[in-house]
Amino acid sequence: MGHTRYCLTKADLADAIYVALLVDKQKALQIVEDYIEIIKEALEKEGRAMLSGFGSYEVNYKPPRRGRNPQTGDSIILRARKVVKFKPSQLLRKAMNGQQVTAKDEAEEDGDDSAC
Repeated sequence: MGHTRYCLTKADLADAIYVALLVDKQKALQIVEDYIEIIKEALEKEGRAMLSGFGSYEVNYKPPRRGRNPQTGDSIILRARKVVKFKPSQLLRKAMNGQQVTAKDEAEEDGDDSAC
C-alpha cells in the first residue's frame, strides 16, 4: 500500500494479508471477501457490527421524505430505506488526530464490546 493513494481497495487488503500471513493471493482475497460477508450478515441480522479499536457499523432506518429532482426542480417523495452509518472508535479518532493512545484507552475499548 503506497502513501500516495487515498483509496483502500479489496485488492490492497488482500495484498497486505498476502504479505503478512504468507498465504497465496487467492486465499488472501478469499479472506477479505469472507470478512466483508461476515460484516454484511451481522448488519442484516443484528443491525450492528462492532470492530474493537476501529469502530462500529449500524443500520439506520430513514423514513420517506420530500425531495426534489435536481434536473427539473420537481418535488418528489423519496422512498423509505435503510442506510449504514459508521462511527469510529475513540482509539481510531485519537490515532487520526495524532494523539497518543494509552494502554488505558485500549483496555477501555476492549471492555466496550458489551455495547453490541
